[in-house]
Amino acid sequence: MIENEIRAVLSGVSYPGFDRNIVSLGFVKQIKADGDQIAIDLEIPASDSGVALALRSEIAKTFAAIGRKNIALNIVRPQERAKEGKNLAPNIKRFAMISSGKGGVGKSSVCVNLAIASAMRGKKVGLLDADIYGPNVPRMLGLENEKLRSVSDKVIPPEAYGVKVMSMGMILAPAQALIWRGPMIVKTIERFFCEVEWGDLDIMFMDMPPGTGDAQLSLAQSAPISAGIVVTTPQEVALDDAKRALDMFVKTRVPIAGIAENMSGFICPHCNTEYDIFGKGSVAALAKEYGTQTLAEIPIEPEIRVGGDGGKPIVFCNPSSETAKRYQRASDLLWEFLEHTTGDNAAIQPDRAPI
Repeated sequence: MIENEIRAVLSGVSYPGFDRNIVSLGFVKQIKADGDQIAIDLEIPASDSGVALALRSEIAKTFAAIGRKNIALNIVRPQERAKEGKNLAPNIKRFAMISSGKGGVGKSSVCVNLAIASAMRGKKVGLLDADIYGPNVPRMLGLENEKLRSVSDKVIPPEAYGVKVMSMGMILAPAQALIWRGPMIVKTIERFFCEVEWGDLDIMFMDMPPGTGDAQLSLAQSAPISAGIVVTTPQEVALDDAKRALDMFVKTRVPIAGIAENMSGFICPHCNTEYDIFGKGSVAALAKEYGTQTLAEIPIEPEIRVGGDGGKPIVFCNPSSETAKRYQRASDLLWEFLEHTTGDNAAIQPDRAPI
């Protein structure tokens, strides 16, 4: 068989949990054919060996169906990439992916305030605005007019409230639309890691685009993710999409740190009474279903909107407010999770064997 024929066969193998095949996702890195011997190199985002085993079984069945059995399959997982020096940001200790199943639930607001809360704890923090199509983080941090500078061919990330930040919003002209396909997004995210002088960080927060697509898979491949956080609102329609985001974390083997329920009740600025106008506490059952926790119930509060539009995040600019206290508590829970999550995967051996 020639390489194109082998690639066509592999196009019939779906990645576990996804509708797309391993070729279209870019996981097939190299194919070699020498007579009856076929060698295939895969690089996948899942750290769990179960995904590799499922792929190994499915690929074996697919080739056996056409009478091919001499297949040497090499599957490289995130831990092996880090061990071989392929982690794109080895100077960053931990990575937290902030995701949502749908837009408009306040994901960026949660990401910004959690990042600042971590910086207020004395941590060295970075924030990568990976929401390529809707980069709102610069405005929320007062950096929308920031001019980027570089030293020794690397971009110096601007800093606000103790957090180093990089975003497409600092590169694009105001209101400029990006009309990009998946591979361009993947390449841009890789450049954000490799061409930005992040320095040594305790944690990198990543504000993801809504949904479950190329950006999420690319980041899972670019660095070992330490924690996944899903942001939702209390309504059932939002919870349906939150389940999809949680399912994505499960299938890509990202440890789930918790769920943040945004717009959870309304605190009246006049009487300080909290009203559940959109509902509250709806994520408790969902958290239990996925074996995780409710990180925070963030209320609707006028100061959140004003601070977000004006580049004055509430957790820093009004730390005594109820909302800021809930963000601080969420930060406590996140760091408790990170400190109890095993990060040493060096014992995992490369998954290389004939099938």
